[in-house]
Amino acid sequence: MVLAKNIAQLGLGVFLFFAGNSHLGSNRKEFEAQVPTWLPLDPEFVVVASGLVEMALGLLLFITVFEFKKYRALIGLITAIFFILIFPGNINQYVNQIDAFGLDTDQKRLIRLLFQPPLVMWALWVSGGVKYFSKFSKKAS
Repeated sequence: MVLAKNIAQLGLGVFLFFAGNSHLGSNRKEFEAQVPTWLPLDPEFVVVASGLVEMALGLLLFITVFEFKKYRALIGLITAIFFILIFPGNINQYVNQIDAFGLDTDQKRLIRLLFQPPLVMWALWVSGGVKYFSKFSKKAS
């Protein structure tokens, strides 16, 4: 089970790093189209900043498999929170029928929404983030 979690965490780290990298270059305009219009920030700033965060999280997920293991669960929890925070962009794409990333029908955009919860669960499962959160919440009470 440990090997499976390590491989899954490495995979998530690589996925996030390359997704973040695409925010900075090839897919910048596609990502800008997803930024909700109600967000009081420049869409280009949001895309670049979220891309940099994704790249950092990807690297941290990768690194904490091998080193700094005591931070693994925290990084997983932060990654899960990040996935939740960017979800409004996916909702915005669906609600406003924005064609981006080949999601050119309501059905495709709706199916895309269903992928966000598994990403959150993936980050929490591979890292032990759920245990960290429950331990942290017990200390807070």
